[in-house]
Amino acid sequence: MGIAADIVLVVVAAFLGAMIMQRLKQPLILGYMLAGVAIGPYTGGITVSDVHEIELLAEIGVALLLFGLGLEFSFKELMRVRRIAIIGGLSQIVLTILYGYFIGYLLGWNWVTSVWLGALISLSSTMVILKTLSNQGNMGTLSSRVMIGILIVQDLAIVPMMIILPEMSNLETGLPALGMAAVKAAVFLGLMVLAGTRIFPLLMRIVAGWNSRELFLLTIVAIGLGIGYATYLFGLSFAFGAFIAGMVLSESDYGHQALSDITPLRDIFGLLFFTSIGMLIDPVFLLENWGSILLLVGLVVVGKGLIFGLLPRFFGYGNVIPIALALTMFQIGEFAFVLARSGVKDGTLSNEQYSLVLAATIVTMIMTPFVSRLTGPLYAFRRRSLPVEPLETLNITSSDKLRDHIVVAGGGRVGRYVGEVLKQLELPFIVMEHNHRRLEEAKAAGLPLVYGDAAQHAVQEAAGVSHARLLIITAPGSVTAKAITRQARSLNPDLHIVARVESLEQVETMRRLGIYEVVHPEFEASIEITRTALQHLGFSANEIYQLADAMRKDAKEKMGLS
Repeated sequence: MGIAADIVLVVVAAFLGAMIMQRLKQPLILGYMLAGVAIGPYTGGITVSDVHEIELLAEIGVALLLFGLGLEFSFKELMRVRRIAIIGGLSQIVLTILYGYFIGYLLGWNWVTSVWLGALISLSSTMVILKTLSNQGNMGTLSSRVMIGILIVQDLAIVPMMIILPEMSNLETGLPALGMAAVKAAVFLGLMVLAGTRIFPLLMRIVAGWNSRELFLLTIVAIGLGIGYATYLFGLSFAFGAFIAGMVLSESDYGHQALSDITPLRDIFGLLFFTSIGMLIDPVFLLENWGSILLLVGLVVVGKGLIFGLLPRFFGYGNVIPIALALTMFQIGEFAFVLARSGVKDGTLSNEQYSLVLAATIVTMIMTPFVSRLTGPLYAFRRRSLPVEPLETLNITSSDKLRDHIVVAGGGRVGRYVGEVLKQLELPFIVMEHNHRRLEEAKAAGLPLVYGDAAQHAVQEAAGVSHARLLIITAPGSVTAKAITRQARSLNPDLHIVARVESLEQVETMRRLGIYEVVHPEFEASIEITRTALQHLGFSANEIYQLADAMRKDAKEKMGLS
């Protein structure tokens, strides 16, 4: 059956590999690549009959992956942490490329392949990082927003890398070609802006008006792949065009629906791409070169860890953020596979170099969830070992006389809302906050505030935690909440604590720390939606209250908090 039998074999093997990875709580793409190794030409047993045909389908997978990446692009997310994301993200890429060049020199590679190596290791894994943050209950924290901002910049950098790197193998012809590629890219971007503001919205509005989901999906795929092919004919990368098409559509009214509809198709073709990557890995080479692989892994982990650990300091981010970035963003990302594949195609990277980078990428991805868990212990060690940061207080008239007051840990949106209510009720309270922007907001709002790390002894002493009646932890993230709780318990063992949680895993963490009053924003939102709906349906206030109370009791029992 030829190609049909090969596709069936690839899908079944990827399914089995993904099941194993899901069981091990690892990214599914690792299962896809291991499946590719198992059915590839370098291993015995059942193998695909024509690797080249699978690779051609994988090219569509690359285009759809980058098309989806363009659809997911968010200017709003980037603008929240724009300074460290844009300037810091670009600085990190440049520093890591220079560091990768040094590693390539140590390994005896020529200067072109060394630059390629630097570009490959400069990217971190969006999939692995988001999965790790979600599993640890740290989505929504400031450190997670910084990571996402940097990841967006890294993802944007993939496209120029795919244009620039292939032209470096021959500078005499490469520089003019690179200049021509830049001109073509500028012209193409201008045409895309015109099409994105005039043509695409009109086309999408007409198609959406017909209420045909199949036709809507077909239109999206036609735009993404059609523009990708147009850029290929224009002398640029197929994937570059697909990415730009996704970015243009993301800013339209139909961007979210387009992403929702394209995701299953993107994932299926992405499966073919990652499996085809595994087919290029020679297990015998890995066994014979395990020393070089471990050396590369060690150099990448240490070097990228140091870069990400020091970078936030230059942008005024302290607390747990430098440690979190260093221990979560050190890995090589999945889009390094896309770049590496391009390097093999133009002959810059040998199959041995390709296998070495792929092996190091897989190892660093697997390491990430385990290394990231060290963030809390290392943060606690840093607080014990290093001098405390300088304190600043605002709007506090008699900090030494604080008694039976309320301490709010975190001056973000939730903390400010809590503070405003406490202020209206004329209840004594004080806020602990470490973000300088929120310090300025507190000045304007007139909130009593201690500026410093809420987990530090000196900050909690200044906030009067030892004499407080209640501590409210509004900051998301289990690492921060655990550190604040442990320090507060050492000052005031009988202190009543109410904490915000982002996941069921974090509920369990809080329960182990003796906190039985937790607030889960998603659960509270579900109760409020139910209350509003029942009110509209004519239920009495008493009936609604009893039902909401029953929902809370049931949820507490399930979470072990009753």
